[in-house]
Amino acid sequence: MDLHTLAFLAKKLIGIFLLPPMLPLTLVMLGLLLMKRRPRSGRWLAWGGVAVGVLLSWPVSVGWMLRELEHDAPITASQLKQAQAIVILAGGRRRYAPEFGGETISRITLERTLYGARLAKQSGLPVLVTGGSPTRGTPEAELMRRTLRDDFGVAARWVEGASLDTRENAVFSAQLLSAAGIKRIALVTHAAHMPRSIREFEQAGLTVYPAPTAYFTGRDDAPDALPDLPNANSAYAGFYALHEWLGLIALRLRSAL
Repeated sequence: MDLHTLAFLAKKLIGIFLLPPMLPLTLVMLGLLLMKRRPRSGRWLAWGGVAVGVLLSWPVSVGWMLRELEHDAPITASQLKQAQAIVILAGGRRRYAPEFGGETISRITLERTLYGARLAKQSGLPVLVTGGSPTRGTPEAELMRRTLRDDFGVAARWVEGASLDTRENAVFSAQLLSAAGIKRIALVTHAAHMPRSIREFEQAGLTVYPAPTAYFTGRDDAPDALPDLPNANSAYAGFYALHEWLGLIALRLRSAL
């Protein structure tokens, strides 16, 4: 395993402890461990962990976190006409999928691939799929190519299978597209992931027409199911929202250096 892959895995490991469920659980555990020596501080830390867990799963607070992320409207027909290609970002894989004969794309990647296929059929634009594999295995972009071909009848013209994160998605995709004289793209990813993706692809030299999909929020700015109480949907949306805010912070810090 090379240093590049090790650095990526280290980043993912750190991220686990900055996101739910490990973030609130870690705070609670540290607070309980501190109770004997510093009861007051331990209680504050433990209850702080509980509060963080609630805020990251309560639909109202999660909706507030998502509001500034999911501000891009669906792509319009006129915007799609101005694009020269459609770029679909990977978002994970299912390693154990015996019903598909091995690996396949994850639910997140499927949602993006589904919408990308729809846009490709509507517009006739060529498609680039991007996403690598941090460990040994089939690159996510290749799994996306197969899904597009076998399940949606769409051929991907470019398969970028070396990238490990959104920045590399942008840089490596731009290299492929520039060789074909393409500078304007319709970018397909989750609505909450779009702000970070736009910045990375614009920094790579491309003009981006956002094509967001899989919105977490509705008109009330809260996850759909059981909008008044924490639930599985709002907890997942909270995880995703915090992940994106941390990604934006990291992007800004990297740009400032």
